[in-house]
Amino acid sequence: MTTYFNDAHDFSVKELNVFNAAPHFGDPLNGPVLDLASRIAAGALHDSDERCDAPKCHPETRVAVQDEIYSWIVHDDPDPGQNPAKIKWVTGPAGTGKSAVMGSLADTCKKDGVPAVTFFFSSSASPDRRRKTAFVPTIAYQLAEHLPQLRDPVSQTIRDQPLLFKKNLRVQMEALILAPLQRVEVGSKISGVVLVDGLDECEAEQYFDSRASSRTPVSIERTKGEDQLEILHVLREASLDPAFPFRIVIASRPERVFREFFNNESYKSSFAPLLILDERYNPNADITLFLQAKFSEIRRRYNLRPSWPSPEVLATLIDQGSGQFVYAATVIRYLTTSRHGNPHTLLDHVLKVKPTTSGTNLNNPFSHLDAFYSHILQSAPDPILAVKWLWVVKGGPPFADGLFMFMDQAPSALQINAFLQADDGDAEYVLGDLHSLIDVPPSDDLETQYKPYHKSLYDFLSAKERCGGLFIEDSLFKEFIWGKFYDICTNLGPPVCRPEGQEKFLDFFLKLFMPGIVVFHSRLDFILSSVDWWASGVSI
Repeated sequence: MTTYFNDAHDFSVKELNVFNAAPHFGDPLNGPVLDLASRIAAGALHDSDERCDAPKCHPETRVAVQDEIYSWIVHDDPDPGQNPAKIKWVTGPAGTGKSAVMGSLADTCKKDGVPAVTFFFSSSASPDRRRKTAFVPTIAYQLAEHLPQLRDPVSQTIRDQPLLFKKNLRVQMEALILAPLQRVEVGSKISGVVLVDGLDECEAEQYFDSRASSRTPVSIERTKGEDQLEILHVLREASLDPAFPFRIVIASRPERVFREFFNNESYKSSFAPLLILDERYNPNADITLFLQAKFSEIRRRYNLRPSWPSPEVLATLIDQGSGQFVYAATVIRYLTTSRHGNPHTLLDHVLKVKPTTSGTNLNNPFSHLDAFYSHILQSAPDPILAVKWLWVVKGGPPFADGLFMFMDQAPSALQINAFLQADDGDAEYVLGDLHSLIDVPPSDDLETQYKPYHKSLYDFLSAKERCGGLFIEDSLFKEFIWGKFYDICTNLGPPVCRPEGQEKFLDFFLKLFMPGIVVFHSRLDFILSSVDWWASGVSI
């Protein structure tokens, strides 16, 4: 029997008061709320360290778009007799600045004291920003931050339902958000918003059949459209609940699942008018302001004449951008990061890049961007090898299930380098000319990840009709990745790895989800290797 005074003697107690010092369930630093915090995608918050260099609207650009959305968020509907439509869809093609608009909106809300709950999906970020698993917990946690009266009922729900986080999104939304809101007093006039960006980048959550007899788990196929639609449905259901106080803004590309959902006649009354980032918002005027400001910075840095570049050159760049901010931003990064000349020379290179005149390019709005991506990649010493590295950074091409799906976060650049390098310095050799496409950390940085600047790069590399000879076939990528894997097993470790990074690399290596391969190519020397090295990293 446990006592309060084990082994004590020679004393007496006249009065004993015992106080239970267990943490309160609503304490955000302890108990169930701490469990909730461990389930969120912290990198998906608009002000997370993972998004420290995320795109924002350049000053004085996208003003009309931001004003329209912000006004809808904070002002009442004109007809108070009707149920307000609390969901707005913001859409537009790749490169039109959707993420920049949403990021700037989040900043404006924060500055003005308007509660903003955010989730920024990204297909090139940490795994919990690419999948649906952390979506509802992340929204619930932020709501509890903005509405402290929710903390106790949310905590009690987590305590009462320990398996809640294994349930589907609808159950989680009801238990963590809607039911607690129905139990507390929340002012009906509160102005707030849930901002969900890049929902089209949400990838399919993969489940595995535990009954499969094979050593390799069998994936239960699910499409990303199914998971995206599940999120859309739970957001709509939340918006229809009178207890849910916030409006919802969803930004995505106009892919089929979104078009069908927002055009569904049965749902239309619950949606505000959609906002399309097209010519009505005069993107070329905003792109002009952006380029003028950036060229001014370049002139100051390199002490160039005030007339550079000429108005005619500026007009050409704007025309070639076809209303896409991503083209203008890539040009500026190329001028400021390329090792192949000074800004004058590099700008001449940009102007000489022309799209092919093949039939597939005649109606392609990304023809100039595609040509520019090709030009940059072809400037690498080994363009095909560079593309293979880029796909590994992404976690694999579309046909792969995802190299990093079993990792809690995307691997660091150092870990990827250790996996792919044959010699020290290979990373700089392969990626050194691609700094306008991907953020490459310094070689002595142990933690930072590679960060591709825009998803449109992978759209380009995924389409053979767009990237031509840079397209990587299924078999070629699998041969490349399996070759690296077996080299490490055979050599009992990576050829190049810093001593301080060995343990983290081993954890990374053992969690890789390798793509299936039917036939080994003869040029790969797959020999039996000792398991001592990698078995030493298995946690018992």
